[in-house]
Amino acid sequence: MKKIVTLAGDGIGPEIMAAGLEVLAAVAAKTGFAYETEAKAFGGAGIDASGHPLPEDTLAAAKSADAILLAAIGSPQYDKAPVRPEQGLLAIRKELNLFANIRPVRIFDALKHLSPLKPERIAGVDFVVVRELTGGIYFGEHTLNDDSARDVNDYSADEIRRIMRKAFEIARGRAKKVTSIDKQNVLATSKLWRKVADEVSKEYPDVTLEHQLVDSAAMIMITNPARFDVVVTENLFGDILSDESSVLPGTLGVMPSASHSEGGPSLYEPIHGSAPDIAGQGIANPISMILSVAMMLRDSFGEIAGAEMIENAVDKALTQGVLTRDLGGSADTAEMIAAVIANL
Repeated sequence: MKKIVTLAGDGIGPEIMAAGLEVLAAVAAKTGFAYETEAKAFGGAGIDASGHPLPEDTLAAAKSADAILLAAIGSPQYDKAPVRPEQGLLAIRKELNLFANIRPVRIFDALKHLSPLKPERIAGVDFVVVRELTGGIYFGEHTLNDDSARDVNDYSADEIRRIMRKAFEIARGRAKKVTSIDKQNVLATSKLWRKVADEVSKEYPDVTLEHQLVDSAAMIMITNPARFDVVVTENLFGDILSDESSVLPGTLGVMPSASHSEGGPSLYEPIHGSAPDIAGQGIANPISMILSVAMMLRDSFGEIAGAEMIENAVDKALTQGVLTRDLGGSADTAEMIAAVIANL
């Protein structure tokens, strides 16, 4: 019996979490996957419950889980508060050592018209962005004076090595190509990054490694994104490039993500926010959450059949024209859930 901790969070979070769990239950009934869920407060809900976005009992439950599902956090009421929901996300990443953020980028045929790029630009796009999540400039020393400022970008070879191995392992199950992105013509950290990438590549002779400077990679992601298979990069570059890649499908509503640790539980979440403006109206798009459930089944539990069942059902539902408002349709959350389950 696998234990899944659920963090519904704020805004549309509870609605899309319910959608993901409904689809999970339908799949489990077909595949025999045995699991139990434990719901915990997180984000704004955590602040309301205990004064902190990551309550102690939530963290304890997360640490003992086999996997964690997070829906969405954030609310306007905390915009000027001393403690914000987003602090909970940084805290849980640190506490669980979630060093690898994984974002698959895929263009659904039924949604090609939503992409800002021409159809010929996005044809065949199917790649994964692997971002180092716990090192680099975001976690370095920050100094702000009246007339000067300083941010320290710090990486060890071990930190680079483990994210590289994660990228190469993912590539082995795909088209066996890794694009490592750096700025080695300027930055010392990037020189180390490239050196370690070359070293790790020798452990994976069946996988091709190429290097790209970050400015060049940013251009290729728009002009020829289909050339990528697995993209791996450091925290700051990954933050920017993963957001750039999320524009390709034309909507954030269909993009899941995963964050992995070394030996501990992984966390799965949509890449979009809490959308407080439509919370409680029953019109939120649940696809990112549903696809995050599919990622969890595949990556944490090896339930390949269940994961593919969900992904194929989502594709079929979209092809049948079942689209929520953000996708240009009129379906509400319940209708989208029903369409996905009907296509399992």
